Amino acid sequence: MWYSKRAAFLLCAGVATTLNLHGQTSAPPPAGTDVLVFTDGEKLIGHLESATSASVVFKSDMAGTVTADWSTIQELKSSQKFAAIPKNVKLRRREDTKTVPQGTLSMTGQQLQVNTGDQAVPKTLPLGDVANVVTEADFQRAFERTSIWRGWKGGATAGVSITEATQKNQTFTAAVNLVRSVPAVSWLDLRSRTILSFNEAYGKLSQPGSPILKTSLFHAGAEQDWYLSSRLFVFGQAIFDHNFSQGLDLQQTYGGGLGFVVFKRATQELDFKASLDYIDYQFTNSSLNKHLFGSIFGETYVRTFAHGILLNQEAGITPAWTDTNAYSAFASAALTFPVYRHFGLTLGAFDSFLNIPPPGFKKNSFQFTAGATYSFQ
Repeated sequence: MWYSKRAAFLLCAGVATTLNLHGQTSAPPPAGTDVLVFTDGEKLIGHLESATSASVVFKSDMAGTVTADWSTIQELKSSQKFAAIPKNVKLRRREDTKTVPQGTLSMTGQQLQVNTGDQAVPKTLPLGDVANVVTEADFQRAFERTSIWRGWKGGATAGVSITEATQKNQTFTAAVNLVRSVPAVSWLDLRSRTILSFNEAYGKLSQPGSPILKTSLFHAGAEQDWYLSSRLFVFGQAIFDHNFSQGLDLQQTYGGGLGFVVFKRATQELDFKASLDYIDYQFTNSSLNKHLFGSIFGETYVRTFAHGILLNQEAGITPAWTDTNAYSAFASAALTFPVYRHFGLTLGAFDSFLNIPPPGFKKNSFQFTAGATYSFQ
């Protein structure tokens, strides 16, 4: 807790005060540092990292990284340049950045002043009118064009189990989930988003005198989103599914539709989506193959809990308009626990329902996986 860090800072400040009482003067803040003064007189020297209309993130060599409400701050002075983004400014293109004041900052009396330099009069903003404060370098970088190969976030998971005895059993699981958002910062509205996913599980059990038992399934998908506003987006998608346990050689789905952001906060987001799709079913018994038009009505939910624990959840139902009996549904959830640096542990579950499997196959298939995960930053 940052309260304990502030306590440590108070102890050091007390030592400094004692030295001053013995005739020594305190040194001025080092050049290139920022100063934060609380309403109770406490002072932090370090670097301002960012701010919103409600709080400030400040990194001090003495107290570490502190997040404090503006209401607890009496004065702030920065030596580096920042962009103070007003709430009423919409930033979609580089030309829009001209409406955002940029320069060194100072705050007193709940008023933020931006010194833009060149002997210009400082721009004054009430704190309640400020949406975000970010470094000038990050602000300019957010509007630069980036390569399609950069900006990806997500993770790769792998798990394996091997048994060698009278029975031989091998099980392998793998998953790759990647997201690329443009722009890649949380303080700008999204313009586009690319989502790539691949999940596979394979198992084989054999023993003398018995036929080999095999399980094999994979799910792969690609989605491209284009945002019409901060809440509404259109998307195109391609989805591929194989499930040996349901007699499904390959299900191909191609289509697109509309998505709606129900809510989006710093730690969670819920989206609803509806699409119109072409669906091609290919079964182990080719006489049962189907070519259909249908829709996918689904939702996705992402949440980050304390200590960086990440939940990814998705569910949907797929009715077929040209054959109302040929509907399907799915649900998945994955919980990733950070372990060390980029490495973590992921527990996942995937359930699929197919109402028209070949004779002898069950309609429902459930899979649970556990594996080591490497997260991309």
